Amino acid sequence: MSTQSTRLAARLMVAPSVFVLFIWMIVPLAMTLYFSFRFFRLLTPERSGWVGFTHYLWFLNAPDFWLALFNTLALVGGVLVITVILGVLIALLIDQPVKGQGMLRILVIAPFFVMPPVAASIWENLFMHPQNGLFSAIARGFGQQPILFLENYPLMSVIGIVSWEWLPFATLIFLTALQSLSSEQLEAAEMDGASPLNRFRYIILPHLTRAITVVILIQTIFLLGIFGEIFTTTQGGPGSASTTLPYMIFKQAIVAKDIGRAAAGGIIAVILANIVAYFLMRGIGRHLDN
Repeated sequence: MSTQSTRLAARLMVAPSVFVLFIWMIVPLAMTLYFSFRFFRLLTPERSGWVGFTHYLWFLNAPDFWLALFNTLALVGGVLVITVILGVLIALLIDQPVKGQGMLRILVIAPFFVMPPVAASIWENLFMHPQNGLFSAIARGFGQQPILFLENYPLMSVIGIVSWEWLPFATLIFLTALQSLSSEQLEAAEMDGASPLNRFRYIILPHLTRAITVVILIQTIFLLGIFGEIFTTTQGGPGSASTTLPYMIFKQAIVAKDIGRAAAGGIIAVILANIVAYFLMRGIGRHLDN
């Protein structure tokens, strides 16, 4: 009886916060769904009415939609590959007992606290600028022509910038996982004659599986909505070479002032995000239970 009373009391205490959170989430989603079926442009507020699935069909038939979808998935996949591989290597490096280890760790995680537009502006003007950038100076030092990163390789440039921002997060998670690994296992393997590569393959990497899973899941959620770096550097160009689904929605909402189409794009983005999350949970989420 006391157990049932305790459970009921706990549910009653949690109920207000759950209700507020539910309203906080469901009201914007419901309004987005509502406007996605209506004609609503800020430039012509006198025109309104139901248009059914017209906005959804416009998005699906837009010439930039499938390219934007591909760019979105390529951005997510590229950043995940870079941050996971480099994150593991950097975590292994800074986990070694070296002088100034604390300062080194602070420097490694510092980029994570830089705002995305600021980070993108730094890379655009200090590193990738075709005349005054560091990469251009290095190329000229070797007698080569500067590479126009943002013009010739826009999507790859954005992937590099976003990877730089998210690399500290992955490194910090992997470092925490490495510090929970028993040193006795590594010492025993070393005494048995296992090479550093075999120790990494059979001891360290399996131990990092859960951490890698967490990094992939969390980063995927945030990477699907990347916008600031694209707006600051390439603005979706040249043409639509670096346009992603969030940036395509932004152009409809802010540039074209078409709230109806932007709302339909938002619903499509939510559906796609849930599809990606579903397959991620099925594909790698099972490692969390191991």
